[in-house]
Amino acid sequence: MDNRFIQPMLTNPFAQLNQPEKKGSAPIKTGSKSFAQELQTAVSPNQHLNISKHAKERMMKRGIEIASDRWSQISNKVQQAKAMGVTESLVLLPDAALVISAKNQTVITAMNRHEANTQIFTNINGTIIIDQ
Repeated sequence: MDNRFIQPMLTNPFAQLNQPEKKGSAPIKTGSKSFAQELQTAVSPNQHLNISKHAKERMMKRGIEIASDRWSQISNKVQQAKAMGVTESLVLLPDAALVISAKNQTVITAMNRHEANTQIFTNINGTIIIDQ
């Protein structure tokens, strides 16, 4: 038998061969997050509320200031309401009232709580009361 036609057998056929890197392809990043964590981040709702220009102006004119921890609480409650099917909500705080689009994550308007006592709110399908 002639050995010229027999190819040597690899001892580890699944070993990675050094292949030249393709131009234009992005390198694969190996981060510390697992696939499940990345997926959860991608599908989890945005926890950040946007404030419309109109709402910013009303808050400035009326001197309404809301602390960041209160904003977090409002955002969490809006997310809960959204999960229950609420699209437009009235958020009543001890010193302010906000109309928030849960669907768009946007504060539409703001007013003092005293001013809100005499208002009629339309197109609202949920109310969130935060008296703490």
